[in-house]
Amino acid sequence: MNGASREALAAARDSLTALTDSTSVDAASLADELAAVTTLLDREVSLRRVLSDPAQDGGRKAELAGSVLAGQVGGAAVDLVSGMVRSRWSSPRDLVDAVEILADCADLVAAERDGSLDDVEDELFRFARTLSSSPELRSALTSRTAQTSAKTALLHTLLGGRARPATERLVTRLVTQSRGRSLEAGLDALSRLAAERRNRSVAVVTSAVPLSDRQRQRLGAALATMYGRQVHLNLDVDPEVLGGITVRVGDEVINGSIADRLDEAQRRMAG
Repeated sequence: MNGASREALAAARDSLTALTDSTSVDAASLADELAAVTTLLDREVSLRRVLSDPAQDGGRKAELAGSVLAGQVGGAAVDLVSGMVRSRWSSPRDLVDAVEILADCADLVAAERDGSLDDVEDELFRFARTLSSSPELRSALTSRTAQTSAKTALLHTLLGGRARPATERLVTRLVTQSRGRSLEAGLDALSRLAAERRNRSVAVVTSAVPLSDRQRQRLGAALATMYGRQVHLNLDVDPEVLGGITVRVGDEVINGSIADRLDEAQRRMAG
């Protein structure tokens, strides 16, 4: 998101934080309700256009949102969405994306409350790795002909009882309501949201052999110094790197693998 939409999303996330600071709010239920609003706005093109139209009065848009959502979702969800439509959005699609992000954030709040946020973050990473190594699984989860109920059942078989409830909810929603995103992009976005919840960055670390506890601690400390914030390490083992490590933080890659050093040497020799 850019410009106005980015500012509007930031304000909406602040509102969600203020709302969920109250323990009386069921964050998991709120996530489900916001997901339902996402589905509604994604389906109803005219509605999302009106609710995000900067030429329309903010108060009237809030009243419309309230009347449409009343009885379908709880008061907390209505209040959040009504506040969002008062803001200025660069495009109608940004409004829908923002509601979806709030749904994901609410599920992460639920995980934080029950002490499972770290586990959820790790499970999202592991599921992404499982997906990348299993074309058959990816095909089953992205098939346009497969029923939503079948995909949900498959995910429950894979994750039910093995992963935290928030992980299963987040992944199931991503698979069954992808809205044009790839699973890989969606999982990456969820991992970033989980990291932001802890006010930290995520580093994907690939090494030829598992790192020792001491190596993980030293690497984490070095990255925290480099980025000025805590960095969560998602560790992956790939014998093809031959040695050393490769670290990816967002779009930045810190490459220290032997394989890449050999490639660089070969390029120099060829030149």
